[in-house]
Amino acid sequence: MTAAQSLPLALLAAYLLGSVPFAAIVSRGFGLKDPRSYGSGNPGATNVLRSGNKLAALLTLLGDGAKGAVAVLLAHHFLAGQALEPAMERIFLGGVALSVFFGHLFPVFLRFKGGKGVATAAGVLLALDPLLGLSVLGVWLVVAALSRYSSLAALCAAAASPLLAGMMWGFNLLVAAVAVMAMALVGKHWVNIQRLLAGQESKIGSKKK
Repeated sequence: MTAAQSLPLALLAAYLLGSVPFAAIVSRGFGLKDPRSYGSGNPGATNVLRSGNKLAALLTLLGDGAKGAVAVLLAHHFLAGQALEPAMERIFLGGVALSVFFGHLFPVFLRFKGGKGVATAAGVLLALDPLLGLSVLGVWLVVAALSRYSSLAALCAAAASPLLAGMMWGFNLLVAAVAVMAMALVGKHWVNIQRLLAGQESKIGSKKK
């Protein structure tokens, strides 16, 4: 089966992988409340941290990041055996990256109400290019450490990601995929932007009820 023939199946598989709700799974395993029932209501690591269980939050973070990385790494593995034009390879990788990312944002297993995608996007970027992923992660860490606002760190990292990708790769279809993820991340953080402007956003580790 050629890459073009396999692309629809790869996109579906990536979307289903992205839909796996690690926040809900981990919380249930630890006997915690559903993360959609407290704090921001977001099924993600930052909100799980508000439960006070740091291990559960860490496992959620790792799971959400891993599914993004695994999808892209599997795509890389499949493409290694194909003789493809660079444009087709970028379409395949970019499509898989977007599918796993949007699977997390709009998971079929949670009635299409998912997380904000920060960890999954980080996993995707690390698998696409470790240097890019680490650079974007560095932006997040610096902003988070200085401000203690996870949302502000995510917004800054999202804004930086397509610029850094363009500087490293030149502007191509993969950079366009990164830009789409960045715009979606900003959109998912719209409420956080309003709270930041109003001085009402909760900081990392706070137990907002």
